[in-house]
Amino acid sequence: MGWRDWLTAEAPTSRLQARLGQFWLGWKNFSANPLAMVGFVIIVALVLMAALAPLLATHDPLQQDLQARLTAPGEGGFLLGSDELGRDIWSRIVHGASITLLIVGLVAATAPVIGLLVGTAAGYLGGWIDTVLMRVTDVFLAFPRLVLALAFVAALGAGIENAILAITLTAWPPYARIARAETITIRNADYIAAVQLQGAGPMRIITGHIWPQCMSSIIIRVTLDMAGVILTAAGLGFLGLGAQPPTPEWGAMISSGRKFLDAWWVATIPGLAIFIVSLGFNLLGDGLRDVLDPRSKGR
Repeated sequence: MGWRDWLTAEAPTSRLQARLGQFWLGWKNFSANPLAMVGFVIIVALVLMAALAPLLATHDPLQQDLQARLTAPGEGGFLLGSDELGRDIWSRIVHGASITLLIVGLVAATAPVIGLLVGTAAGYLGGWIDTVLMRVTDVFLAFPRLVLALAFVAALGAGIENAILAITLTAWPPYARIARAETITIRNADYIAAVQLQGAGPMRIITGHIWPQCMSSIIIRVTLDMAGVILTAAGLGFLGLGAQPPTPEWGAMISSGRKFLDAWWVATIPGLAIFIVSLGFNLLGDGLRDVLDPRSKGR
């Protein structure tokens, strides 16, 4: 029996085999979607670019050369041209990938956790706790994400750390809504009643039985939200409230390039980088939704 036959066996002999078999079938379904694979390749390329930035960069991203300012792409040893201070745009794009991944990673590791805690507590406990938590969630949802992030950054101060914190504080409400809806559906299930009869407390039920059921919806939402996170971070950088100069952040690069529209590459290339990465996350999220939520197919 080959390893593929072992993974897809109808009667798995171990839990590990069952898990690996599910993963293999999910990967087959995911890889059958060409657009999802395009998104996957884009995100993998982003990760590799961030990890190999010192090797891929052709110049020091902070090194200035005023004699070579606004050099067109392909001239003077600048692959994608240079900016108003003579810095290599390709090298700044490559090093900026790690900042983008840092923002995406920290927001993805914190905002869903906050939303999951709030949503499951509201959905399972109900009553006045549900009312209070959901009204707080509604207050956050009432404001556009960028406007609310601007308010938080204005209060906390400009900087990449405060920008990440502000984006996290504005990103959790949708996860809370999803977790609450899933919890309300699950809490009345027969197996939850059976677990309660066995003496399980609310915390054990929430962490052991409700959270695992919410994870597929949360993962899909996280992937689809990353494009919005990138755009919000770029917006803060564009307004000078995110990463501060001379940090090679893509939004800040667009902001500096808008003053030199005759040198189109200064602002266009960082904008294309944001567009491609955002598109990659959206395509990846659509593919994961088809795999993790088969009910969404055909919609």
